Amino acid sequence: MSEYSISNTESHPESKKENSAAQLHIAIIGSGSGAFACAIKAAEEGARVTIIEGAEVIGGTCVNVGCVPSKILIRAAQLAEQQRNNPFIGLENHEPQLNRALLTQQQTTRVEELRAAKYETILETNPALNLLKGYARFKNANTLIVSRANGDEQEVEADRILIATGSTPSIPAIDGLADTPYWTSTEALFAEETPQHLVVIGSSVVALEIAQAYRRLGAEVTVLARHTLLYKEDPLLGEKLTLAFEKEGMRVLNNTQANSVAYDGQTFTLQTANETLKCDRLLISTGRHANTDQLKLNTVGIKTQHNGAIEINERMETTVPNIYAAGDCSNMPQYVYVAAAAGSRAGINMTGGDARLDLSTMPAVIFTDPQVATVGLSEEQARAQGFKTNSRVLDMENVPRALANFATDGFIKMVIEAETGRLIGTQILAHEGGEIIQSAALAIHNKMTVEDIASQLFPYLTMVEGLKLCAQTFYKDVKELSCCAG
Repeated sequence: MSEYSISNTESHPESKKENSAAQLHIAIIGSGSGAFACAIKAAEEGARVTIIEGAEVIGGTCVNVGCVPSKILIRAAQLAEQQRNNPFIGLENHEPQLNRALLTQQQTTRVEELRAAKYETILETNPALNLLKGYARFKNANTLIVSRANGDEQEVEADRILIATGSTPSIPAIDGLADTPYWTSTEALFAEETPQHLVVIGSSVVALEIAQAYRRLGAEVTVLARHTLLYKEDPLLGEKLTLAFEKEGMRVLNNTQANSVAYDGQTFTLQTANETLKCDRLLISTGRHANTDQLKLNTVGIKTQHNGAIEINERMETTVPNIYAAGDCSNMPQYVYVAAAAGSRAGINMTGGDARLDLSTMPAVIFTDPQVATVGLSEEQARAQGFKTNSRVLDMENVPRALANFATDGFIKMVIEAETGRLIGTQILAHEGGEIIQSAALAIHNKMTVEDIASQLFPYLTMVEGLKLCAQTFYKDVKELSCCAG
């Protein structure tokens, strides 16, 4: 990990814009993707930027303990499962030889490489960016008090302030839980041993991704879902994903909560309304809450929601002038690419621009296998907004590439505005579904109808051809078409 000291623009005479008393100073609390996107954009516009970070390393959740390490773990687990259970009769299945310690070492190395390339090197090479280590809180709308590790405090005055402090795992109030060595996603991602039986409390995105990865790494896995899997999404997604999990030997307990948890030094004992569960590892993954408690937001009157999330508008402005927020600490969807887009736009607006973030065609992917991918409105959401809808569901067994892969789990669902045929939502459960969804997002953004989509040329054999086939089902039976019918 690189070490940084507080610096100022006087030490960088090569700065592209001359410093002056009038130069805009922007302070950013946090050092994740939203923070850096804002910092880079603001620096491009001539601002001087101070990034304030209290954690030991910079980079935020995604690169350090989120997206990057989780996808490495998921990919390793997928390859292990393919060795154990592949669909081709000419390839012999065998139990994979797993060394979790080596996998974790490789995972950590890649995380460090990406943190260096995407965060540390940018700090070192951009003269307008300065890092101040410590935890910030508000003194007033233009002044932050930064508590340093050595106990010192330093005041930072800024013309504009961005809050990009991210989020932290939420821990439910379960009797006895606090006295046990439960895992959060961080411990689960970097563990050097695979447990015999992992119980997962939660049905969030993170919970489902890690649960399946551990099953594929050889653990027995039980998931406790307070409702059902993906209960906020189209019901078909949760229903079919549950079947896919159960086919792999996972146990999914819907509408189930743990009333108490105990630990005897080796075994966790969970009591639910219906049974007693025992396991050697327990993962708590019931969502995340905004890291805003220590900021003293009430000092300046910044409005937050009940969970601490900062309320912002489409320009990333809070309720206090010249104070902005982006990423998981705000009331926007908790995805790293949303945080980065918000940070970049905040940087533009802080320096005199007028950029807005439209989330109406925001694609989302859950990296289970099959993957869950959505964009736009579900049928229920569309009807709640007053749309008259029509929809079609295409099972993946109708997609030639899925047949060729012997991987036909899942479906593609398209929701359209009935009067116009315009696509307004797509829900996908499919192997590599995340590689399909962006085409649907572009179609919605460009107000394409299903006839428009069906008339496009899609390469054969590809999974994304499933969008064309699903669009065709609105007016013909695709089972009666030839393999690559136009």
